[in-house]
Amino acid sequence: MRRRLRELGYSVGRFPTGELNALVDVPDVRVGHRTLVEGDRLRTGVTAILPHGGNLYEHKVLGGCHVVNGYGKATGLTQLVELGTIESQLLLTNTLSVGPVWEGGLRHLLDLNPGAARDRDTMNVIVGECFDGWLSDARALAVRAEHALEAIAAAVPDDTSEGAVGAGTGTTCFGFKSGVGTSSRSVEGYVLGCLVVSNYGARRDLQMLVGPDLELPEADAEPPADGGSIMIVVATDAPLSERQLRRLAARGAFGLGRAGSFASNSSGEYVISFSTAQTVPHRVERDREEFRFLRDDSVALHDLFEAAGDVVQESILNSLCSAEAMEGRDGNRAEAFPYELLERVGLPSGGPRSGEGPPQGPFA
Repeated sequence: MRRRLRELGYSVGRFPTGELNALVDVPDVRVGHRTLVEGDRLRTGVTAILPHGGNLYEHKVLGGCHVVNGYGKATGLTQLVELGTIESQLLLTNTLSVGPVWEGGLRHLLDLNPGAARDRDTMNVIVGECFDGWLSDARALAVRAEHALEAIAAAVPDDTSEGAVGAGTGTTCFGFKSGVGTSSRSVEGYVLGCLVVSNYGARRDLQMLVGPDLELPEADAEPPADGGSIMIVVATDAPLSERQLRRLAARGAFGLGRAGSFASNSSGEYVISFSTAQTVPHRVERDREEFRFLRDDSVALHDLFEAAGDVVQESILNSLCSAEAMEGRDGNRAEAFPYELLERVGLPSGGPRSGEGPPQGPFA
């Protein structure tokens, strides 16, 4: 039975976790998965993240993104950068399945909004990807639009699944089995949550995480040293503007670095962020919208920036700690991450428990 990082006695950062230590600790956020494991060749799937349980097209959320290295096939991000709103579920899958998953997300929005796409209104579906072709036959094009719809339908506000599930079914990290990982923090009365699909790094890169001079038994074979990727989704109920959400997403890169990534040439690293504090109606008969945001120099925003690195780092470590070893196509195998390596990561034991008030910030 695999365990999460904190179940193994380690913690990241100074802030307490949310109740479930997961993305879904952010109120009304929902997560669902569709996992495809068939025979000895398919190890793939779809993960759906819903910023709220209503009609996202009619009630958009403010969002942002940060691209660390853009070697990827994500859709919908240029409009997200331009307008600062998210109007679809966020869908994650494998690289060659972006097209059908996008179609599934679009069909979901069209079903909910029968008047859309008849005049000037279009729809922006966001899909991110990681290449799982070491363990799964990517050329089979097995993921279809229906699987995306099933992941959306499965989304619930208490899903804490990790490891080989959904979009993380066939992914690896540092040559070990990884997958989906999640974490959260309670910060100044707000919740900050994260979900990742980790898929970067080779065995030789493990020294970035655990330090040099590490002796590991050589695997018979391991995923190619080049390539990979990670998709990171960060959410909060703090009232942040789209500009502040872009800044928050950028801070996630520090957690990624602490988790051993150096953003190799062919590894795509994307961070998508959103706030559930306020929604933007699709179309109304007025010329102005009024919102209230945290000040940039507030204690709360300072601490959210710090916690962003923490939730990303812990989510990645959870993705490694939670995943079982897996065999896939052509006899390829990814071993489970050895827990004894955590002794070299430099993490403290224990840590703040869920429900504790966060320490005071430096500007208090």
